[in-house]
Amino acid sequence: MTFRRLRGSILRLVRRRVLAIAVGLALAVPAAWVEFSGRYGAWWIDGLALVAGATGLTIFWTGLTGASPDWID
Repeated sequence: MTFRRLRGSILRLVRRRVLAIAVGLALAVPAAWVEFSGRYGAWWIDGLALVAGATGLTIFWTGLTGASPDWID
């Protein structure tokens, strides 16, 4: 049930383009800083930064280009 609610909130987020761009940048910028600074040596921090960065870039790109349709006529 919680995954369905999470999916619904993400789908509502990407429909609001300005908010999606802001949230995407808020996830991607700190993740890029963690990845490129090299200050953190724990493996799980690097993995978490990769997941947060990829999610942030995906939400940012969807906010920038708009949501694609589910089908093509």
